[in-house]
Amino acid sequence: MRARVVARLLALALVVSSRSPAQAGAVHIESGGIEGVPSGVPGVLVFRGVPYARPPVGALRWQPPQPPAAWSGVRRADGVAPCCQQVPWSAPPWTAEFVTQERTSEDCLDLNLWTAQVPGSAKRPVLVWLHGGALTGGSGAVAVYDGAQLARRGLVVVTVNYRLGALGFLAHPGLSAESPRHVSGNYGLLDCVAALQWVRRNIAAFGGDPGRVTLAGQSSGAELAGALIRSPLATGLFHRVILMSGGASDGTLPLAEAEQAGAAWARTFRDSSLSALRALTAAGTMVGGPFGLVADGWCLPANGPTAPVNDVPILSGMTADEGSSDPTYGKVTAANFTAFARSHLDTLADEALQLYPFSTDAQAGLAQKQSMRDLGLFRTLRWARTRAARDHAPLYAYYFTRGIPWPEHPEFGAFHTSDVPYAFANLRLLDRPWQEADRHLSETLAAYWVRFARTGDPNGPGLPEWPAFDPGEPRLLELGATVAPRPILEPRRVEFYEKCLALPPRE
Repeated sequence: MRARVVARLLALALVVSSRSPAQAGAVHIESGGIEGVPSGVPGVLVFRGVPYARPPVGALRWQPPQPPAAWSGVRRADGVAPCCQQVPWSAPPWTAEFVTQERTSEDCLDLNLWTAQVPGSAKRPVLVWLHGGALTGGSGAVAVYDGAQLARRGLVVVTVNYRLGALGFLAHPGLSAESPRHVSGNYGLLDCVAALQWVRRNIAAFGGDPGRVTLAGQSSGAELAGALIRSPLATGLFHRVILMSGGASDGTLPLAEAEQAGAAWARTFRDSSLSALRALTAAGTMVGGPFGLVADGWCLPANGPTAPVNDVPILSGMTADEGSSDPTYGKVTAANFTAFARSHLDTLADEALQLYPFSTDAQAGLAQKQSMRDLGLFRTLRWARTRAARDHAPLYAYYFTRGIPWPEHPEFGAFHTSDVPYAFANLRLLDRPWQEADRHLSETLAAYWVRFARTGDPNGPGLPEWPAFDPGEPRLLELGATVAPRPILEPRRVEFYEKCLALPPRE
């Protein structure tokens, strides 16, 4: 008898001693036990493919997300979950590090989470990231979104998958009729709400503070984050917002208009009934569109732009070359630039040609670039002024001007999404001839993010001043070869674009 007891004790000792550091750090969340794995950054664990909702398949297609199913035992979160159904693509300047690499599936409502192993430490601020991709592509597992470096700097980082395309944003009269709220569409936005609710309920188990959640996104991810600022369903789920290259526009269709577009899409199939549409393969739904956010009166206000439900500090900005993926960017000829100004700007054409002078085709290309940059800055200024007149929380605006070093393609400059690897401190993940200026800029931008997530103010010791937006002295922070505040746009250019807005609409 004693021998058997000793044998059992020895066996238990072997089991305990064989546990890996990740197993020793396993946590329990509402669905069950979960075990992270080393991220590759010392002291940081990653939990991949964590379900925050049930798979939206079968009868749950085009339904609000449902709570995830529970499991028994400890689930090892070491594999990348599939990305939400989409048509994979890749095109310059977005190399492999910027686009989805994993398999696609309708079963995709998962998140990835990075956290430092700091036993007994104070709760850390949380960053929840919504990926870009025009609401038709992307995933939370894209390489440049790796959260390990920000976790090493003191954040808990969460990246979210949400439904895309028709599966994520189809509005349809039949779907509205079967809804108890008589609405449809916005399923991808509801997924983001469900992910934020999951964070509030579970993030403390990973060392995160549910009272300090920063919602961040880029491009269409920023549009979703901007929509959540206006959504009553997201009240109290986040406390600051980072908007990168998006989120400043309303960007919603009225429900009736979106339903008509959805019904027209359904009629492109031989059988347009809801039962037949739900029987389509996930890949079969990836045709037609586009689909977008819907002003349905439930997720989003139905009567146009209104004061935000969630008045929180915002950090928002744009890159200098947002449009450089267009092959005509910077390539306009002098004759074409002149003709465009004469045909589109009427009485303002001469003023435009004085503001953006040129005498050669090469100079015309540079003038075109500058005019596009100035238009983006003008839109930033108008949005910031509107927000300042309506809201109370501070806004910190930026202008990212550093082009990723790329000798083979200098034409792309500071392209759309190029600021993301700098902010995530992930330059090492791209094979580029990085310079010390790039590394310094990345460290600075990541430090601003961490400070903002902690306090709602990006300013901190050792960082250049980042002024909050002031309508009387509108400035932003330029992030480039130097990091310093500057006026958003010189007055004469502001006056020019104000007059452009007053032009009568063209036929």
